Amino acid sequence: MMKIKFKTHKATSKRFKKTASGKLMHYSQGDNSHLKTNKNRSEKARKKGAHALACKGDIKNITKIMGK
Repeated sequence: MMKIKFKTHKATSKRFKKTASGKLMHYSQGDNSHLKTNKNRSEKARKKGAHALACKGDIKNITKIMGK
C-alpha cells in the first residue's frame, strides 16, 4: 500500500514555523502594515511578534498541511 504524499500549502508554511522543541509558532503579518493611524497602540502591539499555538488539534492539522 502506498503512502499518500501531500503538497506543502505555501501560505501556511510562510505563516507558521516549527521550533526545535516542537512548538508551532504563528508569525503575525496581516493587518499591521497600513492604516496604522486608525489603530490604537495596544492593538498594534497585540498583532506584532510571534505567538505559540496551544490547541493540539490545530497543531496536528497545520503540521500535516505544512508537509513536515
